[in-house]
Amino acid sequence: AEYKDRNRNLAAERKGGITMKVLILNGSPRMKGNTKAALSAVADGIREGLKPEELEIYDVSKHKLSACLACDGCKRNGGTCVQPDDTAELIQKIYDADILVFGTPVYFWGMSAQLKMVVDKLYSRDGALKKLDKKVGLVTIGAAALDDPEYKLIEDQMVCICDHFGWKLTFSYQVSAWEAGELEADEEKMSVFRGAWESMEE
Repeated sequence: AEYKDRNRNLAAERKGGITMKVLILNGSPRMKGNTKAALSAVADGIREGLKPEELEIYDVSKHKLSACLACDGCKRNGGTCVQPDDTAELIQKIYDADILVFGTPVYFWGMSAQLKMVVDKLYSRDGALKKLDKKVGLVTIGAAALDDPEYKLIEDQMVCICDHFGWKLTFSYQVSAWEAGELEADEEKMSVFRGAWESMEE
């Protein structure tokens, strides 16, 4: 497969009306949970100045993804996962995006299994993805207090992923919230998520 270099000055392009794409990956299976609420607020802040087709919230659990088999089939066929699922479509969306926002609840001190499958499948286009200049955001929602190591474990993993690809982690927000609707009722925290865009334009 042939992939072109899509490095861009995002702030300049947004002001100049040039198309850019934002992909928000929701790793929570709860569609009315706190992670989805946080990501929706991030999307609300980003939407201004973008066309509807330039912003997508991708609910991972609504799609069919399979765990990586370590078969290296993708390395023999030019970068396409050989499993009959939605991996190829999703990785293309990730490839096309200028900005990626990963959102996950904390499950046993790590990101959700749904989001981890997405991360593992990046391997299929590892070489091509390294050629791209992307900005990345991370939203982590857990039940434990913010001094629990679970948040740092997830953030450190995302830092390693971004370092590997040469991407820039522009923000990492962590919130402790348990009951569904708890975060959405906190206007101060929701305002922080709506303002996440500002760090991506720096």
